[in-house]
Amino acid sequence: MRPPTPARRRRIAAVVVTLVCLAYAPIAATELWPYAVPGAPALGEWLLGRAVSPRYVSDALATRIAPYRHSLVPMIVHSVLGGLLMLLGPAQLYTAARRRTRAHRVLGVAFAVTVYASMAGAALYLARTAPRDAFSGAAFWIVLATILVGTVLSVTFGILAAVAGLPDLHQRWMFLCYGFLLTAPLLRLEWGVLPWLWPRLPMTEINRVAIMHLGSVVAFGALLASRARDRRRTVAGLTGSWAPLPVLVLAHLAAAAALAWLVTAFLDFGAAGQRLLGGYLLPYAATYAVMAAGARRSGRTGRTWAREEWRIHLTALCLAPVLSAGSVLVLQRSLELDRLTALTSGVAVGCGMLAFAATAVTSLRVLYARELLRRAAPPTAPAAPHLPASTV
Repeated sequence: MRPPTPARRRRIAAVVVTLVCLAYAPIAATELWPYAVPGAPALGEWLLGRAVSPRYVSDALATRIAPYRHSLVPMIVHSVLGGLLMLLGPAQLYTAARRRTRAHRVLGVAFAVTVYASMAGAALYLARTAPRDAFSGAAFWIVLATILVGTVLSVTFGILAAVAGLPDLHQRWMFLCYGFLLTAPLLRLEWGVLPWLWPRLPMTEINRVAIMHLGSVVAFGALLASRARDRRRTVAGLTGSWAPLPVLVLAHLAAAAALAWLVTAFLDFGAAGQRLLGGYLLPYAATYAVMAAGARRSGRTGRTWAREEWRIHLTALCLAPVLSAGSVLVLQRSLELDRLTALTSGVAVGCGMLAFAATAVTSLRVLYARELLRRAAPPTAPAAPHLPASTV
């Protein structure tokens, strides 16, 4: 049996993402109803209770009553609009693929406004909730705040790129924005799947394992989507590389040292540390393998632009553990966190933050190439002035 072609793989991926979004939309919209009206149906709780156990759900959500009711209106706005975003995202993907420009622009305005409104609700909740009172503790609060900032900045940069007439950069930022939004349904999936590996763990502990890699996975998915849509062999004006071999070597050495430190630090916490470490290292290794293979394959086939983008993101991935290790002490002192929470927080946000930085560097790389091309273009001769015809 022949393996699927690249075009077929893209279609399959688009269908899978669309199905996930459509399935999660009603879950998001009804998630907070029971907190406003006791006994109201919540589809997500019902499904999760049957996938794992009712007690698994009830024990975890019993501690959410006070924090959610304290900010119930902003949270309902956030969740209902989040469900709407799950519908607008696939619609945007469809109109872009079909080149329906007008519909894409109209839906794009609706999407951007909805993102800002939904994230405003989330920001109010976070501002009113102490980090220690967040679900599963301060690490999750930090992750939520980081995703919020990343989502808002991504959609903003996507808008600016569209206004500036840079569709390739617009596409990258919007993929990253939607990747951050997809952390919500993917987290719910992990709440249902990871108990198969650790059947006795409460949802709070399952949540800590999930956040160790969630930001990394969705940012990586956004990169794969960008690369699948961009089939250019090169970019006009592209010369040299911003991630040459010496930079890659130094980034790998820094990554090895930081990873060794993180492994040692997590192993000090026994079984809990091992679980968290596994939740981080396995997706990290898979992501690294795909990026390295993509860069190598692109170089062999002469696709210089693809090679450059892969190498920029690969460098950022190598530097992510450095950022995570360096942030541990800062988080411990600034937020007065215990060491395990600081480790979890640093690792949970490291890859997502560096993926965001890599997207920014990629955008600057394209803008720099275009600026070089503009400067190299011969000056345009001024047009001769138009003189009115003389009359006799």
